[in-house]
Amino acid sequence: MAERVDFWFDPLCPFAWATSRWILEVEKVRDIEVHWNVMSLGVLNEDKNPSPAEDAEQLARWIPARASTAVELAHGEEKVGEFYTAVGTEIHHRGNRDFEAAAAQALESIGADSSLLEQAKTDTNDERMRASHHEGISRVGQDVGTPVVAFKGTAFFGPVITRVPEGEEAGKVFDGAVALAEYPYFFELKRSRTESPQLG
Repeated sequence: MAERVDFWFDPLCPFAWATSRWILEVEKVRDIEVHWNVMSLGVLNEDKNPSPAEDAEQLARWIPARASTAVELAHGEEKVGEFYTAVGTEIHHRGNRDFEAAAAQALESIGADSSLLEQAKTDTNDERMRASHHEGISRVGQDVGTPVVAFKGTAFFGPVITRVPEGEEAGKVFDGAVALAEYPYFFELKRSRTESPQLG
């Protein structure tokens, strides 16, 4: 039976995007099954930023995560990963910084109803989005961001990568993460980043 891996993401985060492409590579070479969960950088940082109701730019930054939640509620969890790939491609590969337009394009590409975009421009589904966000954060603590990856009864912020390993190399990175996860007293491994994600 495939090992369950839970992945929390905000579509805006380039580090989550790189890690998500890695975990999809891992799924090809290891017996795992990825489950996609919404996390919100807006929720994470709302004590530092104006609320989306007060600031149009902040509202736009909430739309992709809210749209991910709307997709989950309308179509089920299995469609969330498909939407994430579509909206992430728009944002991180095509450079679309109009987040409302990126979400609209992604919804269209997966065959979702355009009404989900209207939901994503409001707080209609925020209770569900916040519940998903807090579930991820509760596993790792407050001093982290996205992505959060959970497997084998534990969870980590990260791994933070700037390039996406493929094939067996991706599997080897995962094997290392599993080895650390299986040791109950491991908490953190970190070094300074020297580059931003190279998403080509």
